[in-house]
Amino acid sequence: MQFNELKQETKLWYRKPAKKWLQALPLGSGRIGAMVHGEINREVIQLNEDTVWTRGPADRNNPDSLQTIDEIRRLLAEGKVEEAHDIADMGMMGVSRRQPPYQTLGELNLFFPGQKESITEEYRRELDLETGIAKVSYRIEDTVYTREIFASAADQALVVRLTADRPSRLRFGANLFRKFDAVTETSGADTVCLDGQCGAWGTKFHVRLKAVLEGGSSRTLGDHIYVEGADAVTLVLTVSTDFRFEQYRERCNEELQQAAAIPYALLRERHIAEYRPWFDRLKLSLADEAHEELTKLPTDERLARMKNGEEDTGLTELYFHYGRYLLIASSRPGTIPANLQGIWNDSYVPSWDSKYTININIQMNYWPAEVCNMTELHFPLFDHLDRMLPNGQETARVQYGARGFMCHHNTDLWGDTAPTDFARAGLWQMGAAWLCFHLWEHYTFSLDKGFLAERGYPLMKEAALFILDFVVKDSDGNLHIGPTVSPENIFRLSNGEVGRICMDPAMDIQIAKGLFERCIEAAGILQVDEDLRQQWKEASDLLPEPKVGRFGQLQEWDEDYEEHDPGHRHLSHLFGIFPDHQLLRDERWSQAARVALERRLKYGGGGTGWSLAWIISLWARFSEGDQANEMLTKLLRVSTADNLLDLHPPLIFQIDGNLGAVAGIAEMLIQSHEDSIRLLPALPAAWSQGVVEGLRARGGFEVSMQWEHLHLKQARIVSLKGGICRLQSDLPLQIQLNGQSVVIQQGPSGIIEFPTQEGAAYDISVLS
Repeated sequence: MQFNELKQETKLWYRKPAKKWLQALPLGSGRIGAMVHGEINREVIQLNEDTVWTRGPADRNNPDSLQTIDEIRRLLAEGKVEEAHDIADMGMMGVSRRQPPYQTLGELNLFFPGQKESITEEYRRELDLETGIAKVSYRIEDTVYTREIFASAADQALVVRLTADRPSRLRFGANLFRKFDAVTETSGADTVCLDGQCGAWGTKFHVRLKAVLEGGSSRTLGDHIYVEGADAVTLVLTVSTDFRFEQYRERCNEELQQAAAIPYALLRERHIAEYRPWFDRLKLSLADEAHEELTKLPTDERLARMKNGEEDTGLTELYFHYGRYLLIASSRPGTIPANLQGIWNDSYVPSWDSKYTININIQMNYWPAEVCNMTELHFPLFDHLDRMLPNGQETARVQYGARGFMCHHNTDLWGDTAPTDFARAGLWQMGAAWLCFHLWEHYTFSLDKGFLAERGYPLMKEAALFILDFVVKDSDGNLHIGPTVSPENIFRLSNGEVGRICMDPAMDIQIAKGLFERCIEAAGILQVDEDLRQQWKEASDLLPEPKVGRFGQLQEWDEDYEEHDPGHRHLSHLFGIFPDHQLLRDERWSQAARVALERRLKYGGGGTGWSLAWIISLWARFSEGDQANEMLTKLLRVSTADNLLDLHPPLIFQIDGNLGAVAGIAEMLIQSHEDSIRLLPALPAAWSQGVVEGLRARGGFEVSMQWEHLHLKQARIVSLKGGICRLQSDLPLQIQLNGQSVVIQQGPSGIIEFPTQEGAAYDISVLS
């Protein structure tokens, strides 16, 4: 079976330099990050490293929490919400309110004397997503100057290549700069160093920059490397911190010497050989020939057209590939997981500290990992869960007198789990439980029982044990969760009081029931913990059922409170539609959830990029492709910067919108959450034709598809584990293996079943 030749949109390009950070182009090796501005007379490459954080690990658990819980529950039962908030702020929040921020590493600055800032038709700045290489080129008089920059995971270095098309024309200075907590020194004629620490208690770091010349000469001037008369220069930058290595300075120098000894052509080749297999696992083409002319326009002009109401399916396609690129660039095996900004942050005190907000944001970062065939990129999150485990066990014990493992709505580099900030947002105990859903997702896509036994189930079990101990039983024997919050939302009481702390918000109940269900199934697969399985089943049955409010909407809270902000950005009570699917099993709850979503949008919901990204997947789960695409288009029009990074109003970068939108697009193309695979379940009218190769489905399958005129034309399913494949289709299908028809069984509700062989590819065509 042959699919149409793919013509993918995989290049961001611009006719002018970036004048601000939100126009610069991101590079990343998973660990080292850089933002390339592309200015002519002074290039600024802003730097990051994933472990550059202020303040080390700290015990912030509040010893008074346990004796405060019952008092807060009593106050809530009496309707004294404001008093409950006051007591919670003092008695349950962390004894040091803030977690430390992730910080910028600094800047690599290049100064080009005599090169005046003048943009011509020949200026071009680009990021090639297929290679992970940024390029800047321009002409000054009779000379064309070119820079190539990439962050190499293969050689753990940032590489900057400077060339001119005429000999001996390169003259520039290069230095390393950090505004706070660092000193610069030179080492020989071709190397400068930056050495520092993030405040008094943060990580210590060391950066080294070496110039490898082809022709010309170099010397140090102050804190600069100064190059004259060169034909070409390769700048190699390495960085190390004491988070990973006790002898971090020595490690940094060792990596520098190794990388600098490799010729540039081989450095580039090694980088592409490591990077490209990640990117090439998945291919997507949505645009038709009518959109080809738009590729002749720079990316910022195309985005401006969209913001003026024009359509551009090709830009949607580019945005999808860009999001995949951002996860590859910010999360590789062995690195720290992508934080609120991936690894790209230019501030010392960034918004929300650029750490890990786990009432939605870090989860959204990893929604695309499995379905988009980047499963190994999920593992930094799993490693971080391991880092959080002992802290979460201590927080459970000290603050709640509970077994197991938990985390509140934030964590940091060291896996802190104590409550952060104030009770109105921070008194939320389901962070670890939600993150454990990702362990189960990895198992369902991979069917790796070894992973489930060794890493997945042990953590899931710990999180479920905490919930067993945290729930409280009422006089009728029913169980309740709280005091807690429905993340960041506000309700209003009949007496005019506003509050956030409550009992039994819908999201917490859904997370608890979903985790219990997964633990029961996992323990059954592994044939362990039979008694616990029964306890989880009984607890799940005793938790409250979903409730429908006065507007026919799924209630966010146990009471049908008036919403202070009916268009709130969080859609917490729709957790059971996406990323879970428990509400879809019952038409009553599914319909009520849809009414709740429509009501949110009616009152202006989806005001942030990440919220819009979540709504894309929600509409996809309702099989509403046009509504999903409307949210995707809105995200590009109102919440996207010139460099296609996602924005939280007004101009704050958050990577979750980019990555959540990737997951949403995938959810429009394939779904497999209900023990069967649905092909093109939410295809919008704007995507009339297309090809996708390399999506993943639960059960261990890889799926490729081609469609025309909004209808499936052909598909291929590769079975990675063998077993039964179940397809949900209303169309008559023919399935072949090596040209021979496969016997299929017709099940209920349009389900087609057929056995598969591990490693075999099954070709699917629609019968006329």
